[in-house]
Amino acid sequence: MAAENAFTRRINTRHRLWGHVFGGRYKAILVEPGNCFWALLDYIHLNPVRAGLVKAGDGLDSYQWSSLREYIAVPKMRPGWQETGIAFTVTGCKDTPGGRRKFLEMLESWVDWKNPGRAGAVYSEGEAKPDLAVYSALRRGWFFGSQEFREKLLKLAAKTLAGRAKRKADGYQGADMRDHGELRAKRILEAGLEHFGVSRKELRSAAKGDWRKGLLAALIQKETTARLDWISESMRMGERSSCCRTIRRTREMMTRRKDWIETTRKIREMSVNHD
Repeated sequence: MAAENAFTRRINTRHRLWGHVFGGRYKAILVEPGNCFWALLDYIHLNPVRAGLVKAGDGLDSYQWSSLREYIAVPKMRPGWQETGIAFTVTGCKDTPGGRRKFLEMLESWVDWKNPGRAGAVYSEGEAKPDLAVYSALRRGWFFGSQEFREKLLKLAAKTLAGRAKRKADGYQGADMRDHGELRAKRILEAGLEHFGVSRKELRSAAKGDWRKGLLAALIQKETTARLDWISESMRMGERSSCCRTIRRTREMMTRRKDWIETTRKIREMSVNHD
C-alpha cells in the first residue's frame, strides 16, 4: 500500500492531477432481483466490447480476464468461489452445454458491432429487459432498479435515517436525507465545518471561491454522487459554472499544496467516524 501511495503521488505531481491512480473507492450498489440483475450481468460481461478490447469476430469469450469464460465452461473448470447459479436462473438458461451456448448467444444479441461502445449500456423498451441507462445508474446512483424497488429500500432504511437525522446540526431536514449520495455529502460537510471550526452559516457567508469551500466541494464531488447544484447551494458557491471553476482550481492547487491534501484526508476520516 505504501508503494502504491508513493507511486500515486509521483504520477499526480508529474501530471498535475489529484486523486486515485488505480481507481476509486469501493462502492456497493443495491440491485433489484430479476431483469435488473440480468441487465447488470450483461453490462459487466460486455465491458471489454465497449472498451474496444474485443472486436467483431473475436468471440466475446476471447478476453482472458472476463468471468464470461468461466460461465460458459463446464462446472468443474470454474473456480470454487464463483457463483453462476443466479445468472443462469435469471436468464432462463440451464447449466448444460446447450444452456451455456444459449447464454452466450443471448449476450451476443445485445452487441451492435456498428456501435460497440453502447453494448449492454441501454436496453430498448419491448425487449426482455427494461429500458435502463445502466452506466448512469451505476455511476451516479446508490441502487439499480425500479421506482418501487427504491421506495421499498427507503422504507427499510427509514428508521435508521430518522435516527441519524436527529443528530444532524444546522437544520438539516429529514427529506434531505433520502438519497444516499446527499447523506454522505452532508457527513463530509459536517466534518469540514468541525475541522475548520466554523458554522454552516459562517461558511456560506464566505466568498464564493473561498479555499475551504473549494476543498469541501472537491472532496464531496470525488467521494459522493451528490449533484453539483446541491454542492453549490449547500455552501453558497454561486452558479454551476462558478462552482466547477472553484473545484477545478482547487484540484490544480492540490498538486502543489501538500497541506491541502492532508486536510482533505483528515476531513474524510472524520466524516467516516460520523457514520
